Amino acid sequence: MGVLARLIAAVSTAAVLAGCGTAITGKAVSVYEDPFKVGGLESVDGPTGLRPDAKPEARQVTGTDGGQVDKLAGQSISDLEEYWKFAYPDTFEGELEPVKEVFSWDSDAYDGTFCDDTTEGLVNAGFCEVDGTIGWDRTVLMPSLRKAYGDMAITMVLAHEYGHAIQKMATLNPRGVPTLVAEQQADCFAGAYLRWVAEGKSPRFTLSTGEGLNNLLAAMISFRDPLLDGGDQGYDVGDEHGSAFERISAFQFGFTDGPAACTGITLKEINQRRGELPVQLPADQTGELPVTEQSVKAVVDALNILFTPKNPPKLTFDIASASSCADARPSPPVSYCPATNTIATDLGALQALGTSTEGYDGPALQGDNTAYSLVVSRFMLALQHERGVSLDTADAGLRTACLTGVATTKLSQTITTPDGDTVALTAGDIDEAISGLLTNGLAAGDVNGESVPAGFSRIDAFRVGVLGDQDRCFKRFQ
Repeated sequence: MGVLARLIAAVSTAAVLAGCGTAITGKAVSVYEDPFKVGGLESVDGPTGLRPDAKPEARQVTGTDGGQVDKLAGQSISDLEEYWKFAYPDTFEGELEPVKEVFSWDSDAYDGTFCDDTTEGLVNAGFCEVDGTIGWDRTVLMPSLRKAYGDMAITMVLAHEYGHAIQKMATLNPRGVPTLVAEQQADCFAGAYLRWVAEGKSPRFTLSTGEGLNNLLAAMISFRDPLLDGGDQGYDVGDEHGSAFERISAFQFGFTDGPAACTGITLKEINQRRGELPVQLPADQTGELPVTEQSVKAVVDALNILFTPKNPPKLTFDIASASSCADARPSPPVSYCPATNTIATDLGALQALGTSTEGYDGPALQGDNTAYSLVVSRFMLALQHERGVSLDTADAGLRTACLTGVATTKLSQTITTPDGDTVALTAGDIDEAISGLLTNGLAAGDVNGESVPAGFSRIDAFRVGVLGDQDRCFKRFQ
C-alpha cells in the first residue's frame, strides 16, 4: 500500500499587503449566545458601503485624481478618525493625534514618493512611521480589492493601516517587537472599528453582518502570507505576517471584544495559540494530497484512530445511498445518514472542491483540505450521533464546525492507518478549511447540510475547536 503524505495543503501566493498580516490572537471563547448572531449582533444582510447621505469627508487626500477609489479611501480615513477620537482615550492614555497627511498615488507613474521611497510599482498601502502619514495605490491595489470584495475592502485595508498609527501613538510595542505581533494587533484594531460600523454608528459607512462581513473575511484570506517551506532561506518567524486563519482570528477578536483586547497580543501569546500547528512545509513537499478513494478512506481511518468511536461509521462512494436515508437529507458532496451510520461521498464533486486555486482575483482559496474537511465534518456528526445529541439544528452545525477544528489540530500529528497509509496536517491546511467554511459552509452544516448564514460564526466555531477540545464544543453548542 502506498504512503499518503499530508492530509491537506495551501496555496503559495504573495500577500497583497507587504506591510500587513497577522497571527492567531485573542481569547479562545468569544461572545456567542445565539447561532444567528455575530459577536452578539444580529446576523442580517443589508446595505454595505458608503451611505448615500454620508457625512462629508474631513480629510483632504494629497495627490488624488478625484476618482471613486480616493473618495472611498478619504472617507475611510475620516471615519476612522471619528471612531478613534473616542475609542483611543477609552483604551489608552491621552487623546487621538490624527495622522499628519494622507496620500494617493499611481503605481504605474514614475514621479511619486511615499515614506521617502518611490511609488513607481508600489502596489501597496501603508502607514509611514517616519512622518506619520498613510498612503495607498489607487491604480492597482485598491481597484482590484474593490472589484473582488466590494467597497468596504478599501475601508478594511485602511483600518488596518490606521491600527499601525494607533500602535505608534500609544507606544504599544517596544523597539524590536516582531512584525507578526504588530500586524496581528493592527488586524485586531481593524476588527474593533468595523464592529462600530456594523453596529450602525458610523456616519459614513454601513456593514451588514451577513454577506458584507463575509466579503471582508474573504478578502482577509487573500491577504494571507505566502506558504513557506523548509528550503526557504533567511526565514524568520518574527518577520512573517500570518496565515488567513491567524489574520481572521485577530480581526474577529477585535470585532467581538473591542480595541482593549488587542493590547495584550504578544509573541508569547501567539506561540501559545499556534501550539503545534505547522507553519512551514517540508522542503520536499507541496502540501497537496490528491483526493482519491484511497485518500478519503485513509482520512476516515485516521479519525477512527484519533477518536475511537464505539461504532465507527461506514464509508461508501455510492452517492445514491444518501437519497434513501430515513432520517436525513443528502448534503452533497459528503452526506451522513444516522439511520445507517454511513458517510456517503460523491468522489467526483469532492475532487473538484479539492483542486488547488491561486490568486486574488480568481476563486476563493481552496485545496485538498477544502475537500477533506467536509469528510471530517460528516465523521464528526457520527460522533455526535453516538452521544445522542441533536443533529438537525443550528447549534448542531456549529458544534460540527467546532469538532472539525478539534480534529484538524489532532491531525497535526502523523497518523499511520491499518493499511499503512500516513495522514498528517501540513502548513496551509487550516486556511483551506476556513475558506470552505466561508464559501460553502458544509463543514459547519448540520446533518441536512444546513449552516448558519454568517461565515463569521462558522469560522468562530471552528477556531474554538482548533484552540480547544471536544468537551468545549459540546458545552458551547448545546
